[in-house]
Amino acid sequence: MIRLGSKFESILNRRQALELAGAVSLGLTSVSLAEGNSPATTEKPLDIIDTNVHLFRWPFRRLPLDETVRLVKKLRQYNITQAWAGSYEGLLHRDISSVNRRLYQQCAEFSELIPIGTINPTLPGWQRDLEDCKTKLAMSGIRLYPNYHHYTLNDSFVSELLQRAESHGLFVQIAISLEDGRTQHRSLQVQDVNVSPLPELLRQFPNLPVQLLNAKLPAALTAQLSKLPNLFLDISRVDGSTGIPQLAEVFPLNRILFGSHAPFLIPEAALIRVHESGQFDKAELQAIYAANAVALLKASRS
Repeated sequence: MIRLGSKFESILNRRQALELAGAVSLGLTSVSLAEGNSPATTEKPLDIIDTNVHLFRWPFRRLPLDETVRLVKKLRQYNITQAWAGSYEGLLHRDISSVNRRLYQQCAEFSELIPIGTINPTLPGWQRDLEDCKTKLAMSGIRLYPNYHHYTLNDSFVSELLQRAESHGLFVQIAISLEDGRTQHRSLQVQDVNVSPLPELLRQFPNLPVQLLNAKLPAALTAQLSKLPNLFLDISRVDGSTGIPQLAEVFPLNRILFGSHAPFLIPEAALIRVHESGQFDKAELQAIYAANAVALLKASRS
């Protein structure tokens, strides 16, 4: 592994951090942060796949990038060439079929956006919604929100849902959290999803790729989940400059995927966290940024 330099953290102010995020997304392996120096691209840009974005409006407040045009412009700024997009409408709307159709139509306007359908297995007709994601909307995956839809991973219908997803060649994303409990609206307090049933659950579906989004788990539990070869994590809720290297110590790096949680969070935050540690070489960066996501897609289609 390579380091960007021992003085990196001490001289990195917010403005420089944002400039560095842009420079890094253009493929730099070394940069100059001296005042007045502009980073220069020396290599081919790194491909970046953001596996965790949403479209439309967050139900409780406006977000700076909640207009799709603005979000896509920001993604392009950092060479994010593909973004897997769910829909905020899927959290509270009951007509999931219409939610997924609007998402599909919106994503069709932007080459970077890959629609990921919402499934709410507590509503009647969810089986048809899941089938439509594959057959009518040509989606590659589905996104689940157990905490917002009031079910647990222990519920019996979850096994049926995963079985159907596997048979249709769809990967599954489970949103563990969307908002810190301290800032949630008083009328809708939502706890993080309990992932303890996953080891037993996923052993039934060894060929189904499952990704956890926005997960912040104890190291011991993360190490236990690392033994599930079809389980992937994103980095959107990893804290600090050493968070991602520490995650890679207990969870295989080839199953850690880039995810920004935009527009709830700005993409720059995730980009900076990947590079702040300075502990990943170019191959490892490319794995986190894109190659691991490509491998997940291939696994779902095999």
